[in-house]
Amino acid sequence: MNVYQWDTPEKLRNLLCELVSWDSRTLTEGERFFSSKLAAKLEELPYFRNHPEHLNLYDAGLGNVVTALYKHPQATKTIVLISHFDTVYTEEYGMLEPLAFHPEELTKKLHEYKDELTEEVRNDLESGNYLFGRGTMDMKMGLALHMQLIEKASVEQWPINLLLTTVPDEEVNSAGMRTAVTELVHLREEFGLDYTLFLNSEPSFSQGPTDNKEYIYSGTIGKIMPAALFYGKETHVGEPLKGMTANFIASFVTQEMEWNPLFCEKDRGESTPLPVSLQQKDLKMHYSTQTPYRAAALYNVFLFKRTAEEVMELFVQVAQQAIDRCNETYKAICDREQIDGVEDVRVLLYDELLTYAIQKLGKNEVWRLKQEVLLNDSWDDREKSLRIVDNLLIQCQELAPATVLLFAPPYYPAVNSSDDPLVVESIGLMQKTAKQFDVTLDQIHYFNGICDLSYVKYSDYTNSWTAFERNTPVYGDTYWIPFEDMQALDAPVLNVGPFGKDAHQKTERLHVDSAFKEMPVLLETLVKSIMDRQVK
Repeated sequence: MNVYQWDTPEKLRNLLCELVSWDSRTLTEGERFFSSKLAAKLEELPYFRNHPEHLNLYDAGLGNVVTALYKHPQATKTIVLISHFDTVYTEEYGMLEPLAFHPEELTKKLHEYKDELTEEVRNDLESGNYLFGRGTMDMKMGLALHMQLIEKASVEQWPINLLLTTVPDEEVNSAGMRTAVTELVHLREEFGLDYTLFLNSEPSFSQGPTDNKEYIYSGTIGKIMPAALFYGKETHVGEPLKGMTANFIASFVTQEMEWNPLFCEKDRGESTPLPVSLQQKDLKMHYSTQTPYRAAALYNVFLFKRTAEEVMELFVQVAQQAIDRCNETYKAICDREQIDGVEDVRVLLYDELLTYAIQKLGKNEVWRLKQEVLLNDSWDDREKSLRIVDNLLIQCQELAPATVLLFAPPYYPAVNSSDDPLVVESIGLMQKTAKQFDVTLDQIHYFNGICDLSYVKYSDYTNSWTAFERNTPVYGDTYWIPFEDMQALDAPVLNVGPFGKDAHQKTERLHVDSAFKEMPVLLETLVKSIMDRQVK
């Protein structure tokens, strides 16, 4: 009698399609309900029926973290299997949106729309070796592979521990993983676990439009979001030189930030993408002939080695250069028009504004001004961050014109384990194993898709994260990062996942052979090699 549910490519494919059919778009009810469905699915395994205390759900606010621990009686060495189950939205599917969560049906239906597909997508579809659908690639296949590993380990009683950890909200703020970090610390203590490896199975991402190579990742890129609130001087459009628009100020900083090579890092032959603006807007809520005197901007900065403190120091330098140019340009205009104009624009940090506001208004009034913003459920953490600065600066207009620099969530520290002996050995084994499928598996040192591995193995012991805490207006209220618990999870990271294409696009698709034939062998080989390594 076959005691396995997910041991063949066909069964694994059916499992994936079932997971994908559970709509779990970020910030929806589907995301909330996914964890209970998954727990019920895992409860079908005899191991978790006999050990219900090893299957747990933890509230992450927008859904539950699910942990499922296979614990061998004599083992302490533990591999943590990390995945996320939320997906991005599906509007881009258009008329095919009802099929976005039904991979088999969508893949068949797409044959009727081949003329609308690019040549590459059409060729992949006609090859029969791709399965289309939201979440097939990013990243419910990774979760399915981890479920298969847990089942096999529990049935065959592998002498190692596997801790499946799957989380909501990876696609927005990583609230799921930030919650999971603290629970992983608790589980380690409760069950006497020794974390040996944090193994993610995010998909293999292409490095360019025509790249079809498969990769294994020994780290993950970091991301941080410097932001600015620009406060000018209001006036009537009929008297423009009696004021200064915030848009005028913002334009100088954005020009200086966009594609600025100063923010680019290089490591091990790889480079971070250049910074760009993710948002720039004025804060006028309605049209009028009053000039816009408050504006805001968000900037995306990728990281390899830099800390939050180092990024803020660089941001201050670049912003000050931009504002110096702004002031010089404005002064030249005033000289040309023979007017005095308004004062120079100053640059200050959010931390400095907060200190000033408390001295002027008192802690209670500052708390009230922050609460006005924090209680607005229609604003996300980024908008709340900007609006808190706006509220404070409105009450401290004597500081204007000003540019206030801050951080907005989320923050993903970079992590790298390329030099770890276990990772070096594991990558060599994976590359050797892949050759039996005629697959060349290239190593990349930093996963370029941003992932939850950022929240383990945090190695900054200089407490430079406090620069992020001090200058993120919502920190400690609606957003936090468990830095100390992240430091406690000190084990190497590795990402081994299936090949796919077009994540977050309507042509998102999973390579069938990679997912259902190659990856199960690679992951089992990896786990057993670590198991044997520990036994010896």
